[in-house]
Amino acid sequence: MTVLPRATIVHRQELTAELWIIKLLPEIPFTFKPGQYITIGVNGIERPYSIVSAPHEELIELFIELVPEGDLTPLLYEMGVGSSVSIRPRAKGLFTLDSNYTHHLMVGTVTGSVPYISILRDYFEHRTQTGIFHVLEGASYSDEFAYFNEFSTLATDNPETVHYLPSISRPEEMRNSEWQGSQGRINNLVEQYIDNVGLRKKETLVYLCGHPGMITDVKTQLLPSGWNIKEERFWKE
Repeated sequence: MTVLPRATIVHRQELTAELWIIKLLPEIPFTFKPGQYITIGVNGIERPYSIVSAPHEELIELFIELVPEGDLTPLLYEMGVGSSVSIRPRAKGLFTLDSNYTHHLMVGTVTGSVPYISILRDYFEHRTQTGIFHVLEGASYSDEFAYFNEFSTLATDNPETVHYLPSISRPEEMRNSEWQGSQGRINNLVEQYIDNVGLRKKETLVYLCGHPGMITDVKTQLLPSGWNIKEERFWKE
């Protein structure tokens, strides 16, 4: 039986009753490309999670959503600082930045924003290429935007490079009473955003990450018109 390396939880941050962030310290060197995922496990149950952190960071940061009927997330939910998980020693995934395009339209829902944070952290760490990033993030509630401040700061500090549009789909609920930003499902705002900004097909790659329904809907809108699309689906356990 293969004994997998382990990683220790050294940080945990609660966002909502169902969403939390952990940071892992692996016992072995772990390398990956921004946008890839790591496979972690508890008691032999394994699942892949996109990595929030960039390759230059010491810790592996993950943003996790509890699936009450799932096999792994209920176990992870009970684990605090000091607990450890198994890790597969190699990262996987093709949802990485494509430098053949100058404009990157990144659409995500809740934990679907994870690979975009990794890509942007790496981009601004090295600045080895040029590009313009358009991040469109959707959620039911404003407190589900785990990286709202980071995206907003990047957009404010780099207005020619990063554009950020978060939108909530349940503006009428009390939980969103203080929200003053955009409203509506993010998949319903993509075409309008493209028109407003004036994105062109040859220069733009559309990245879709998160809820399968969002991905399917945006593809239905854009593929017939010839847009280039890259996707990463997050399935329920």
